[in-house]
Amino acid sequence: MRKIVGIGETILDIIFKNEQPTAAVPGGSVFNGIISLGRLGMPVTMITETGCDKIGGIIKNFMADNGVDDSHVCMYEDGRTAVSLAYLNERNDAEYVFYKDYPKARLDVEWPEINKDDIVMMGSYFVLNPVLRSKVVEFLDYARKREAFIYYDINFRSTHASEAIKLYGTILENFEYADIVRGSTEDFNNMFKLSDPQRAYKQEVSFYCKQMLCTDADGDICLFSPSVTKKYMVNKIDTVSTIGAGDNFNAGIIFGLMKEGIGRDEIGSITEGQWDRIIAHGQALAAQVCQSFNNSISKEFAESYSS
Repeated sequence: MRKIVGIGETILDIIFKNEQPTAAVPGGSVFNGIISLGRLGMPVTMITETGCDKIGGIIKNFMADNGVDDSHVCMYEDGRTAVSLAYLNERNDAEYVFYKDYPKARLDVEWPEINKDDIVMMGSYFVLNPVLRSKVVEFLDYARKREAFIYYDINFRSTHASEAIKLYGTILENFEYADIVRGSTEDFNNMFKLSDPQRAYKQEVSFYCKQMLCTDADGDICLFSPSVTKKYMVNKIDTVSTIGAGDNFNAGIIFGLMKEGIGRDEIGSITEGQWDRIIAHGQALAAQVCQSFNNSISKEFAESYSS
C-alpha cells in the first residue's frame, strides 16, 4: 500500500484574535496537512522533532490520536518544543512571532521505509535551513533512489526574504528533487521578486520541475504542466482563520493524487479531467479549514468527505 511521509517542523500555534488568545493548536506547515490526511484515513508518517517537554507530549499524543505514525519523531532533551504566536488581522490572515530553543544535534532519527510511488511531502524553511540541510538531503536522496513521488510546498515567508539570495541554490535543488512544486504568489515574490506565476514557472521552476501549482490567497489557482495549463477560480468564503489554508490545499492535492492512482510514471500525462478533480480536493480542504481555528480539517468533515 502506498503511504505518505511528511518531513517538517512541529510547533504549538497560540492564536490571537483582537489581542486575546483564542486557541492553542499543534501545527507546522507540513504537519497540518499530514494531520488532515490522517483524518481522511490515509496511511501517513511524520518525520519531525519535538522537545521532551509538556508541549512535545501534547504534539505526540495529537499525532497518535489522528492516525499519524510518530515512530520517526526526534524527541530532544537539550531544548524546548517550538511555539508560535499567531496574530490574526481583520482578514483573518496571521502574522507570526516564533519562540525556538533547539539543541545542537537535530533530526536524529531513522528514516521510514520508502517504496516506489510513496508520496513525500516537504516544505517551508525547515528543508532550506543550513543547520538541517545535510539531513534533509540524505533523506531526499534516499526517497528519490526508492522512486518516491516528492511534493514540495515552498512556503517561503517574508521573514526569510533577506536570505533569498543565500538560499537560491538550495531552493533550486529542492525544485530538482520535486515532482510537483506548489507555491503562492507571495512565495515567488519573496524568493525571486516575481509576482506573475507564469514568469516564475518559466524563469525559475520549469527547467527543474515540470509541474507547478500557484495559489494566490482568495485569487485564482494557476496550474502549469506539460499536459495542461489552466486557471481555477476560488470561491469566496467567510473565514474564521486562514492558518492552514495552503497546508490543507496541499493535503487535498495529495489526497487527489492517491485517489487517481497517480505515481511518478504518470505525473507528466495527467489529463485535464484528472487535474480538475485533484485541484477540487485541494480547494475543498482549504475552504473547510478556514471555517475554524483548527489548523487541519475537522474529523467530522474528514469522515463525510472520505466516505
